Amino acid sequence: MKAAKLFGPNDIRVLDCPIPEINDNEILLKTKAAAICGTDLRMVGNGYKGVDEAHPLVLGHEIVGIIEQVGKNVKGYTKGMRVAIAPNIGCGICDWCVSGDTHLCPEYTAFGINMDGGFAEYVRVPQNAITQGNIMILDDSMPLDAAALVEPASCVLNGQLRTGIRLNDKVLIIGAGPIGIMHGLLAKVVGVAKVYIRDLSVQRMNQSVELISGAESIPESDLEAAAKRLTGGRGFDVTITACPAPAAQADALKVTGMNGRILFFGGLPAGKDEVTLATNHIHYKQLSIFGSTRGNVNQYRAVANMVAAGTLKLSALISRRYPLAEFSDALEYAKKAEGLKTVITF
Repeated sequence: MKAAKLFGPNDIRVLDCPIPEINDNEILLKTKAAAICGTDLRMVGNGYKGVDEAHPLVLGHEIVGIIEQVGKNVKGYTKGMRVAIAPNIGCGICDWCVSGDTHLCPEYTAFGINMDGGFAEYVRVPQNAITQGNIMILDDSMPLDAAALVEPASCVLNGQLRTGIRLNDKVLIIGAGPIGIMHGLLAKVVGVAKVYIRDLSVQRMNQSVELISGAESIPESDLEAAAKRLTGGRGFDVTITACPAPAAQADALKVTGMNGRILFFGGLPAGKDEVTLATNHIHYKQLSIFGSTRGNVNQYRAVANMVAAGTLKLSALISRRYPLAEFSDALEYAKKAEGLKTVITF
């Protein structure tokens, strides 16, 4: 089979590899689509711990495929099923795992992060991923490339559930990339009053407004003045930072109103994660600040069901599709951030 393996910083190669062998408790997946994520770009650009010439890694954690082979002890799954794979697998016994948050397990493993992932023609699905429910059977009507976007959307759902987005909220999203747009789409599903989009790129703001029904962009340089104008001086009910920018986190405190909630969704680069915040905003406006990372299996399945029902539409976020043989071209396109999601199709 063909697979895209990372050997070190900026050293990723599409190679011929043996098809993984499975035991009686595992599943072999034939990959149909795998989307490129910002995490993949960072891993390619910076390398990753434990990955070197002697220990290469197949990247890709946004994975969809068709079951090719089922171990004789595996129940509930059969050859030919269309499935998506939630990538994060916990130990199964720690407090986080037993609470359902296997994605927060201190010993977690994940496809494409510390075990071989989906930029390959076949993927081995281990027993613990099966028993923890990481395999999501897809409705026949769901496009497989759109299903590859369920994983990032489940991370968005995790953040919004923590933040407590409610009916009639006015929501500001700082960052108009794929994640920011997913935040806007999901907020509209909840039934918020209005979604506002802020980004340094006018093109991306315009693109997001086209995709999120009723959304409005904020192109003004003075975000605080715009917030007062758009909310009658109250400030936004919810502000989400969907970009890796320290200034966005600082601005969020200034433009969020009384009893408002703030979600720091976009992680910051190492060395830039110490941010000066005007904490009197938190004190006098009774602000609540939340962080979120990854998503659990329950959230993954919830998003998959919303996509299957047509409630959450993700297909429009796919800007380009590439075959695995053109993986280098796909990476270069994704790095330019001219489009939204780039998907490798098989």
